[in-house]
Amino acid sequence: MDLWSKKVQGIITQVVLILFSSCRATRGEVCDSPLVSNLLPSSFRSSSQLSGSHGPGFAKLNRREGAGGWSPLSSDRYQWLDVDLGERTQITAVATQGRYGSSDWLTAYLLMFSDTGHNWKQYRQEDSIGAFPGNSNADNVVQHKLQHAVIARYVRLIPLDWNPSGRIGLRLETYGCPYDSDVLSLDGCSSLLYRLSPGPRHVTRESISLKFKTPRNSGILLHAKGRSELSLTLELEKGKLHLLLQKGRSSSPNSRHTVQLGSLLDDQHWHHVAVEHHSNHLNLTVDKSTLWVQIPPRFTHWDHDQMIVGADQDLGCQRSAESHRNFHGCVENLIYGEVNLVDLVKQKDQRVTVKGNVTFSCAEPVFVAMTFTSPQSFLWLPEATALSSMGMSVGLHFRTWNEAGLLLTFALPNQAGAVWLYLSKARLHLQIHKPGRAPLELITGSALNDGQWHSVELISIRGRLTITVDGDEGGTAHASPSFFITAGGQLFFGGCPTEGSSQECMNPFKHFQGCMRVLTVDSQQVDLIMVQQRLLGNYSHVQIDMCGIIDRCSPSHCEHGGVCTQSWSTFHCNCSSTGYTGATCHSSIYKQSCEAYKHKGNTSGYYYIDVDGSGPIRPQLIYCNMTEDKTWMVIQHNNTELTRVRPSPGKNQHSAHFEYTSEEEQLVAIISQSAHCEQELTYHCRKSRLLHTPDGSPVSWWAGGPGVGQVYTHWGGAPPGSQQCACSLQENCVDPKHPCNCDADQTEWAKDSGLLTHKETLPVRSLVLGDIHRPGSESAYRVGPLRCHGDKNVWNAAFFDKETSYLHFPTFHGELSSDISFLFKTTLSSGVFLENLGIKDFIRIELRSSTEVLFSFDVGNGPLEVRMKVRFPLNDNRWHHVRAERNVKEASLHLDEFPAATQEAPADGHIHLQLNSQLFIGGTASRQKGFRGCIRSLQLNGITLDLEERAKITPGVQAGCPGHCSSYGSLCQNLGRCVERSNSFSCDCGLSAYTGAFCDREVSASFRSGTSVSYTFKEQVVDDLNRSSSALPSPLYTDITLRAENISLSFRTSQSPALLLYISSSHREYLALLLNKHDKLEVRYRLDSSKEAEILKSKVGNLANRQMHSVSISRRADAVSVQIDQNTKEDFNLTSDVEFNVIRSLVLGRVRNSGEMDPELARLASLGFTGCLSAVLFNSISPLKAALLHPDTSPVIVTGPLLQSTCGSTSVNPYAAETTHHLSGQSGSVGTGQPLVNAIRIESALIGGVIALVIFVIVSALAIMARVLYRRKGSCQSQEVKPVKPEDGPELPFNSRNGSRNGPSDSQKEYFI
Repeated sequence: MDLWSKKVQGIITQVVLILFSSCRATRGEVCDSPLVSNLLPSSFRSSSQLSGSHGPGFAKLNRREGAGGWSPLSSDRYQWLDVDLGERTQITAVATQGRYGSSDWLTAYLLMFSDTGHNWKQYRQEDSIGAFPGNSNADNVVQHKLQHAVIARYVRLIPLDWNPSGRIGLRLETYGCPYDSDVLSLDGCSSLLYRLSPGPRHVTRESISLKFKTPRNSGILLHAKGRSELSLTLELEKGKLHLLLQKGRSSSPNSRHTVQLGSLLDDQHWHHVAVEHHSNHLNLTVDKSTLWVQIPPRFTHWDHDQMIVGADQDLGCQRSAESHRNFHGCVENLIYGEVNLVDLVKQKDQRVTVKGNVTFSCAEPVFVAMTFTSPQSFLWLPEATALSSMGMSVGLHFRTWNEAGLLLTFALPNQAGAVWLYLSKARLHLQIHKPGRAPLELITGSALNDGQWHSVELISIRGRLTITVDGDEGGTAHASPSFFITAGGQLFFGGCPTEGSSQECMNPFKHFQGCMRVLTVDSQQVDLIMVQQRLLGNYSHVQIDMCGIIDRCSPSHCEHGGVCTQSWSTFHCNCSSTGYTGATCHSSIYKQSCEAYKHKGNTSGYYYIDVDGSGPIRPQLIYCNMTEDKTWMVIQHNNTELTRVRPSPGKNQHSAHFEYTSEEEQLVAIISQSAHCEQELTYHCRKSRLLHTPDGSPVSWWAGGPGVGQVYTHWGGAPPGSQQCACSLQENCVDPKHPCNCDADQTEWAKDSGLLTHKETLPVRSLVLGDIHRPGSESAYRVGPLRCHGDKNVWNAAFFDKETSYLHFPTFHGELSSDISFLFKTTLSSGVFLENLGIKDFIRIELRSSTEVLFSFDVGNGPLEVRMKVRFPLNDNRWHHVRAERNVKEASLHLDEFPAATQEAPADGHIHLQLNSQLFIGGTASRQKGFRGCIRSLQLNGITLDLEERAKITPGVQAGCPGHCSSYGSLCQNLGRCVERSNSFSCDCGLSAYTGAFCDREVSASFRSGTSVSYTFKEQVVDDLNRSSSALPSPLYTDITLRAENISLSFRTSQSPALLLYISSSHREYLALLLNKHDKLEVRYRLDSSKEAEILKSKVGNLANRQMHSVSISRRADAVSVQIDQNTKEDFNLTSDVEFNVIRSLVLGRVRNSGEMDPELARLASLGFTGCLSAVLFNSISPLKAALLHPDTSPVIVTGPLLQSTCGSTSVNPYAAETTHHLSGQSGSVGTGQPLVNAIRIESALIGGVIALVIFVIVSALAIMARVLYRRKGSCQSQEVKPVKPEDGPELPFNSRNGSRNGPSDSQKEYFI
């Protein structure tokens, strides 16, 4: 490019910038004027210059004087260029350009600001990004508009990278506008007292705003108080701003309300504070962070009539114990309401009283700090010679987040050893090694990694060695006996040089990362500006004249109460006891519903439910009833029992309020996401009307719904607004003239009962009963727990039948943290599940191949990918679970139950995900690489997207997705059959000996010697047996013949011998399963009536040991296999016949008709069986299950006592609770009997005593009768039979009336409490 072309390009660029500024000015945005172009050359400074023509005064944008810009003497990262704007100015943009006509330009740089020319502060975008992109040539102008404007007088630019074919070259411009402010300086003894207008005033909206800067980490900024003794205080404590609301002078928790915000506010930079009071809450703002604070009612009415800024005017500086709480620093633009208090001071307004020395400029001490940024950081200073013969002293101040790091090291004279002053476990250690002597170690201080400034002093004079931390307020350690040291060479701070290192500096400890200032050697302060100019000592990887410490925990990125801790370069979240996990405690470790727990194979019990996943609602312990086909969430309240109404003197009504175990937001979310909710409402009455009086006015009502609820006058089982009870809809009220049974006002007991099922009316919050005071009136009520089933989120699915089809939703907002979870199934090997785009940012999850899922995104640092690759195919048309999470620390990808794949976020990179397009599900905006298959339960940050509703109106996408059994069929256990549903699935236990939601609950019974269960086979049943037992398909046998059978059962007994099972035939054939007198199992087959039975004896013994044993027998023709418990399978062969002809019946326990048996077997059959039998299955027939659960519809005959029990359970779930339906929304008269009241507090003691007495009498009588019968029965038994021990008697069954569909039994309630 020739010279003329360059001139034209420069002129065009300048014109464009002028027009751009003018255009914005016409729109009212006038804070973008050039600030540098008219400055004198003396306003520029630099670290060095290549020559006189390369000086900093030539570094003006588009200027060509001198060498066309600034270039330093050497090109490295220790160079800098300063600009003095003359006064504090608002800066909104910066622009850079290379040196004119050269190959010298910057490609990246840091931007610094200062008010004094010292104590520089780095400008950061998004609180983390510090580097600005620079130029790509010497002529083009690259401008960056600052995300937040800066107020400063001095601007410094530090080159980071430059053209590798040239050197550092720079021309620059900053843009902004003048900044007006009212500043005053307080010296720790001075203060302002501002008096508001006299008279009573109660303010519900009030605001205070100001800016401050201070070198001290503690001090009261302001204190406002009123006549009601309600005060507000803004105070710095350890660099954090505390807002205190206080009632009176008491320090009790009820009289104080405190919040805190901000950190490192003692850095001598300006910080903005604002307090906005809005009736019942306030907003506290510190710099760019705002905290919304709910105010307790006792603190809502402010009547402040005076405000003190700075020192307490009563104390001043007289009491040193309190004076440290006075503010020392500068305040700017202090605004109360709309009044500028600093301006009032200048005008000497009578409402303001000034005490002490207050000046209208910011006088501040100058501390030159330095930042040790990396493991390569160090500073060395030459040895001191003045006092070396008498001793030495070294002092410094430091602040850091790291627990460990070297502060100082030096060698002793004449190679006599070395000294190390370092941090370890946040304590200060001094370690001295001298040849021939034991190492000396002194330790003092604690918690020195709290980010605060700490002073350290090492003194060795006249043989006395001392280290001190934080002066008189800290700790001191002395060497004993005396120990004398002096420095024998250079002093090294922070670390040691890595290049050409010698024995003069050895660092066996960790390097120091943090800030230091006020370095003193032999009581002389080190001039760090001379160090910066390389005139004293040397350094590497150290930033001088600034402290670059950052509080990565303020504001904290740890969610859900996670505790944030940090080091210099990163932070960590402790998620223990929060219920959440992940790098930022974002993801809940709990499921969102009982339905989700159930389909993980769990049983009934208490579970933590997190209804919104990663959202703000906390997990709650809730009882899940999984004993039915439906899975119920049961939320208890403070009174679910039937309660008698006792009129209170002086009250015409009885009211009850119900407090639920779940919090309000949890209740609302549970009801919202459930398919169905219900709550029982029952009223028992005698001469007590429920809803209507004779004149039609309501006498009772209840409130339900969110919050305190709305008032309703209908009763359970009736719709809202009907003012009726269930009996009116069912047309079975005791008096058709009245809509409720109780409104008939009869003298007999009646009740109105039903279920409230309209979700908008739930839960019931309160109940008011009015007709309770008339003579003869009696009543009782019951409000059951809230019960909900059906998680609408779990099964919400859509089927994408084309690769070009997709669903679209509003933009996904997950700027700092986000999680996406869903299930998918497909037969294709690739496709995009989800995509959302921004201008540059994006987020995408896709099936990259049949074995790989890819999660990719870009937040401004370039694309980042997290891959999960597995060995099995993912396109197997089975459900697979994907969960992706991205936060400021890392990104992770979970697939099914495999360990997560993670990718750390770049250090100090962009952190905000900024998206602006629609969210595409199942495809992309380009309609390429779309997904074909099913997506289910898609949740973004805990919120479920309604795929089904959107699919109903979208071509190419179908609502719902069947085919769940391919993935969840394995949950159906013990021959249970998975049955498909449109949403969800169920387990058919018809062919299983088990029951329960997953056919996992054994059907067990306790047998006594007289118990007999006889199952009669029918021809069609036997046909089924043939089909289920044959290894190969076989035709139906007209003579009802079996060539194979499978038998399984579990038993527990101490009786031997004992008959366990007997199957008879019409041809005098049989099959018997028994324990012999040696406690071993025998299987007896008689398949030929003309021959004796074949006896198959197992070698496994000790089976009558009162322990549960499982037996499995399988026959295929003449081959029989027997397995007991986990023992080796035993194989046998039959020799007589292979056909079991015309089977007739199966008997458990005593065999009543034993005429066709062998004499020995007949004698044994007459004794019966005493013990437990469980899960009995003969091919597909479960006789015990038929007898206990389906006695009316099964061909089974039971004689003698048969008690259902849990004796067969190998493990008992302590949370399991059997439930029984006892309410169905029906109502009607209960006759003349009084209702059972389980929770009548007044008469509970009397009723309990009577019940206990009755039970004791009955149990005693039964025990005597049982003993007499037992003795008679024992006299008839053979001497050969082993007696049944007391422990093996039949177990008592669970009383079904004690169970409740509403939740756990009484014992379980005690466990929960």
